[in-house]
Amino acid sequence: MQITLTNIGKRFNREWIFRNLDYTFNAPRKYAITGSNGSGKSTLLQVIAGAVTHNEGGIAYSLLNKKCSPEQHYQHIAIAAPYLELIEEMTASELLDFHASFKPLSISKKEALQIVGLEKAADKQIRYFSSGMKQRLKMAQAFFSNTPILLLDEPTSNLDAEGIALYQQLMINYTAEKLVIISSNDKQEYDFCDEVISIADYKL
Repeated sequence: MQITLTNIGKRFNREWIFRNLDYTFNAPRKYAITGSNGSGKSTLLQVIAGAVTHNEGGIAYSLLNKKCSPEQHYQHIAIAAPYLELIEEMTASELLDFHASFKPLSISKKEALQIVGLEKAADKQIRYFSSGMKQRLKMAQAFFSNTPILLLDEPTSNLDAEGIALYQQLMINYTAEKLVIISSNDKQEYDFCDEVISIADYKL
């Protein structure tokens, strides 16, 4: 999978968040987008995901050297981010079933919950989960989606030391063939990445 950004720019009102950004992301490689809080790194990740519209430039998604249409590219992307809400009326098991109806899982639901330490909470409504449990569930639906692209925004948010170790192990075990892009200013979340992009380089 390949994502190509050409002269990408994003502004809010009259302020450019970033501009003149040219970059090509290739699988299987890992990339980090870094910058201070409020610098625009999360916005760039959302632009790459297609969740936020850019103001200038273009994005091309290619799978096996064939371009994906804007209506298709989301099928190849899994994302976990603090601003993406879970359906709290569902149980963890129901949420993974619902998610798998859009993007099949690469392993069984039972195994996914076991790996992230939520097997005992499989039938518990998400509204009763702690913030760390919710983050583990977000990681499960992202890492175990059968997609070639994995996008992560501040992936260890709300995780304790054990959860951070889990994240790092998931990265080793389940991303070897994927294109991974991580938005972060915390080195323990991205120090294994092949390339690091500083959002500050694309400020006016």
